[in-house]
Amino acid sequence: MNGRSTADALAPENRRAQLRLGVRLEAITVIWNIAEGIIAVTAGMLAGSTALLAFGIDSFVETASGAIVGWRLLDEMKNRSDLRALQVEKLASRIAAMLLLVLAAYIAVDAAVRLLGVSARPRESLMGIAITAVSLVVMPLLGRAKLRCAGAIGSAALRADAYESIACAWLSVTAFLGLGANAAFGWWWADPLAALALIPLIVREGWEGLSGGSEHHHAD
Repeated sequence: MNGRSTADALAPENRRAQLRLGVRLEAITVIWNIAEGIIAVTAGMLAGSTALLAFGIDSFVETASGAIVGWRLLDEMKNRSDLRALQVEKLASRIAAMLLLVLAAYIAVDAAVRLLGVSARPRESLMGIAITAVSLVVMPLLGRAKLRCAGAIGSAALRADAYESIACAWLSVTAFLGLGANAAFGWWWADPLAALALIPLIVREGWEGLSGGSEHHHAD
């Protein structure tokens, strides 16, 4: 049974309950990503860590996505016309996607400069290790909860946002490994290498956002 047929089978009161759940999940997404982004960017600037800066900036992009999707679900709960919401959602998705592609270009240049020794070597960041470790737990749980809710109400926008949360978990893994290697063994080059490893994930996220990415995802 696909997401749409499941959504069609829901009684109105059950659909409203799922919409409320979706709004709550997006509220959690926004609050968490704002906190995560502030901590990661601050730690990244203090340590000169490209991986942490990239991780933090991506969190702010996800904040915008979560806010837009949450607004869409709330709009449906209030029985408003969703034409304007769909238009804003599409525009926001494209802007977020372009920001991600710009971020990927920034990472490539900054990481290359650090590896070539032109810029200062990144220092260890216990704060960065802590925030990426917590994100490793939070984001997969949040992503899977949003996938279940998206399937229940047949929401492509919520489904796409769920996959962004799962992608964030993979970004956490890569950043955590680079930061950990630098802190444990003094392998300063692990940080810019970890940042470079983030590029394919970020580019994929950005490209799918530009091309209506939710249609390309498959069930987990």
